[in-house]
Amino acid sequence: MKRFYHLVQFILISFLFNIFKIIGFKNSSNLGFVIGKTLGPIVRSKSSIIKNLKRANIKGDIEKIASNVLGNYGRIFAEYVHLKKFKNNKLSKYISIEGKEYLDHIKKNKKKVIFVSGHFNNFELMAMQIEKGGINCAAIYRPLNNPYLNKVMEKMRRRHICKKQIKKGRSGTRELVKLIKEGTSIALMVDQRVREGEKVPFFNHLATSTTIPAQFIKKYGCDLVPIYIERKNKFYFKMYVSKPIKISKNKSSFEITKFVNQILEKMILKNIDQWIWTHDRWKN
Repeated sequence: MKRFYHLVQFILISFLFNIFKIIGFKNSSNLGFVIGKTLGPIVRSKSSIIKNLKRANIKGDIEKIASNVLGNYGRIFAEYVHLKKFKNNKLSKYISIEGKEYLDHIKKNKKKVIFVSGHFNNFELMAMQIEKGGINCAAIYRPLNNPYLNKVMEKMRRRHICKKQIKKGRSGTRELVKLIKEGTSIALMVDQRVREGEKVPFFNHLATSTTIPAQFIKKYGCDLVPIYIERKNKFYFKMYVSKPIKISKNKSSFEITKFVNQILEKMILKNIDQWIWTHDRWKN
């Protein structure tokens, strides 16, 4: 039954992807927003977004924020087929980078760093811009539950986002260790709940958080580089690259991970409805 569901889902999404290709970037993004707001609650629970917003003590019109979160989900989904155009600069006018000098410095000095961020609009563009900047980088990803879609997405990510895609999990961690020893930088989303992590405060509640940045900082002396992307005026993106942060190896894994979570909180609060609030970070 699950296989049949995955196949139907794959056919439907493939159909929509073809529509998005035909109608162009802006129309796709707008249509995706409508689809996300109207059909999103069927796929993603709006009530879970509201619950998470309240748990994080977010103020404002919670219902509207939750609706916009789903709309942004739709935009990201609709924009996937246009990532190739961002890669080959046909849509380069829609993205700007603040802090590009830091990317240039990392490239010039062949530094190995840990880029950390979260699932903001449009998060796939961040690893793409790092690699376009000439930095030897590997991105960690979580495979989709749908094997048909996952095959397509893995191919798309390797071709248009970042060539070195590392599957999340133990085997992926071993591969990361090998790559970082060879001088490769790592790009990592730190906003999802992980099975193997540490309970660290996140919006004043304990959340199981990845300790990969802390491990690599302590063992290999990597600098930490927070990166963030925001959507402006529907179709334009601005990516912010922070100055590399040198963290003492003497800091505990808990202290470093807490610091990373604090950085993530500040990113989220910049544009509350541009973060994917469906992740249950506080699940036991």
